[in-house]
Amino acid sequence: MLSKSNLILAAAPTEMMAAQSFGLTLAHMAYRVGGGPHLFRANLPIPARGGLMMIDDAGFDGRGDPGPFCQEVMRECTARCYTGVICGFDRPFPLLGRVIAELSPLLERQDWPFYISELYARYSDTAKILIPTALSGGSLHQRLEEAAAQYGASRIALAVERAAEDFFLPSPTGQGIPLSQEALQARIEERSPTIFFSGELCAHYFTYMNKQNGAHFILFDDASSIRKKLHVARTLDISDALLPYPEVADILPEILA
Repeated sequence: MLSKSNLILAAAPTEMMAAQSFGLTLAHMAYRVGGGPHLFRANLPIPARGGLMMIDDAGFDGRGDPGPFCQEVMRECTARCYTGVICGFDRPFPLLGRVIAELSPLLERQDWPFYISELYARYSDTAKILIPTALSGGSLHQRLEEAAAQYGASRIALAVERAAEDFFLPSPTGQGIPLSQEALQARIEERSPTIFFSGELCAHYFTYMNKQNGAHFILFDDASSIRKKLHVARTLDISDALLPYPEVADILPEILA
C-alpha cells in the first residue's frame, strides 16, 4: 500500500466531503489571485479547517503590490488552520514572482510547506517545485532525475496528471487533443486496440488509423500507470505528490490500494 503521509489531494469546495473520506491531506481549490492583487475565495463549508491553501492565477491582470496580498494569505491560513500553501501559477507575471519571493520566508518561519510551479522556481530557494507527470516524449525518470539534480530531491513534488490525449502522427509539436474519460473509453470500445505500456512515459498507449486524417496515437493513464509514476519518484527519493481529486476520483481507491 502507498504511504498516504506525503500525498496531497486537491479538491474544490463542493468535493470536500467526498475527498476527505480518503484520509489524505487536502488542498483547498477555493482561492485565486484577484485584482489588486487580493485573495479571492470561493464559498467554503463553514467547518473546513486544516490542510493546505491552493491558489490559482485565473483571470489575474498582473498588476498591483504583492505585500498586502501576502498578508491576506497568511491571515487566511491562520483563520482556517491551514499548514501550507500551493501556488499553482501557470502564467509568467513578474508580480507573481514577487508574491512567491515574499511568501516564501513568511511560510518558512511558520515551518509550513510551500509548493510552486517550476515556472517560478527562481523566486524561492526553499519552496517545493511541482513537476507535472504527463509527458508526450522522453522519460519520466530522466525528467525527475534532472529536476532532483537541479533543485534537490527533497524539493521536488509530483503534480500528478491523468493524461488522455489523441495525437495525429506525425506529431512534431508533441501536442495532442485532450480526451474526456468517456471519449477515451469510446475509442477503446470502437477500435478494440492492442494497448501497450511505455516504461519511459509511465503511461498506456495504442495506435489506430482514421480514413479522414490517417494515423493516431492515444496516450492515457489509469490507476496502474499513476502508481508507476509514484514508484519512479520514490526510487529517486521524491515522496511528495499532488493528486487532482476531480480527475482521479473514480480510480483513487486503486491508486491507494
